[in-house]
Amino acid sequence: MRTVTIDPITRLEGHGKISIFLNDEGDVENAYLQIPELRGFERFCEGRRAEDMPIITSRICGVCPVAHHMASTKALDAVYKVEPTSTAYKLRELMYMGYIIYDHILHFYFLGAPDFVVGPDAPPSERNIFGVLKKVGIDVGRQVIQHRAYGQRITEILGGKATHPSCGLPGGISKGLNEEERREMEDMALSSVEFAKFSLELFNNVVLENKDYVDLILSDPYQLHTYNMGLVDEENNLNLYDGEIRVTDQHGDESDRFEAKNYLDHIQEHVEPWTYSKFAYLKKIGWNGLVDGPDSGIYRVGPLGRLNAAEGMATPLADDEYRRMFDTLGGRPVNSTLAFHWARLVELLHASERALELTTDPQITGKDLRNPVNEPGEGVGVVEAARGTLYHHYKVDGEGLIEKVNLIVATTNNYAPICMSIRDAAKGLIKAGHLSDGLLNMVEMGFRAYDPCFACATHSLPGRMPLALEVLDSCGNLLERLERNLL
Repeated sequence: MRTVTIDPITRLEGHGKISIFLNDEGDVENAYLQIPELRGFERFCEGRRAEDMPIITSRICGVCPVAHHMASTKALDAVYKVEPTSTAYKLRELMYMGYIIYDHILHFYFLGAPDFVVGPDAPPSERNIFGVLKKVGIDVGRQVIQHRAYGQRITEILGGKATHPSCGLPGGISKGLNEEERREMEDMALSSVEFAKFSLELFNNVVLENKDYVDLILSDPYQLHTYNMGLVDEENNLNLYDGEIRVTDQHGDESDRFEAKNYLDHIQEHVEPWTYSKFAYLKKIGWNGLVDGPDSGIYRVGPLGRLNAAEGMATPLADDEYRRMFDTLGGRPVNSTLAFHWARLVELLHASERALELTTDPQITGKDLRNPVNEPGEGVGVVEAARGTLYHHYKVDGEGLIEKVNLIVATTNNYAPICMSIRDAAKGLIKAGHLSDGLLNMVEMGFRAYDPCFACATHSLPGRMPLALEVLDSCGNLLERLERNLL
């Protein structure tokens, strides 16, 4: 048995490594994605003041702080049994659209695009944003930087800071919007709509008009037939900020639907001894290992999972692109992992359109920013983070202090399909021991499409995390091994 290790894996948030095991014939026996970092936010949030949670949890990650901030704020709404005012609701959603804009631009151009614009077999020194700019031109690079900055500016105006916002309050928001700020954001949102349309055109010209790339997207190594999950509105259109959680099956039919507060009746987590991240699955189906199909409770979230779970988009231009994507790739659901990139651009257009709608809403500059709270209790908040469905669940005592926290983040929801995508890509691409840098990069493409955030995903409660501690001497000899919860 030969082992090939990709460590570190590249173009992701956090740290991880891939171990590929080859049999005597040089074919792939198995492959694993291991997450070696550990965070402990669920534990050290206990005993904190509940109102501090949106500030604390936004520090889980510098890439998706707005998602954690807003999921936490919505959880506090539920804890204190209060709904935000209409103006506060719209201001929260507007800030959230700014976050989706800057995050999706970051992933597509900096992390995902090098595999297509530059090419999966290009030298590693060229598979980066500089290689992309060399291909598409420096003017496009300026537009990328400018519009990512627009998304961050929207977050900064409403949240106080571009990266770690501090505006969320139970029942509302801490800052309103004046007319000058509204006009600035309207201009940025309008420009972002045009940039999103340009990005979809670029994807069409570079990827969809290249037969080799289309064949790669549709190839067997990148197919998974899982369930799909995402927030939807009453008409089953995608909603990134609010709604009910909808689950669809391998045929695109609704198999489950529930409110955020009932998530524990529908989702469960599984632990494996070889990683610090847990695996989420559908409780009524059950955990049957890293396999897909109707008998496996594994599901996907994030851009492709959301679009598969929805039946349309709530904004007109994005809805047209939604239908074009599914028509082109054979109908809903689309099971190709690499289609996450296309779905992400459809969402970029939707977020830009929705931001434009909100900046022109007459209520957006209203002064009624917060409703009074009630006695604390227990509550759940859910949003669609850029990389998938995010759950914050808090139990608060009578003095307003946190008793218990549970977080299920997007990458935890996606961890099982990410592992399966890497394994299947490795098995489908590596034959007879033939390896190259390009092939290994194509294995990495199996996780990169999900835009995983491993800094967010490792947060298991103490006493439940499988752990092995090995003590070695200076020569590398094992002196002692301590184990906890290993199978």
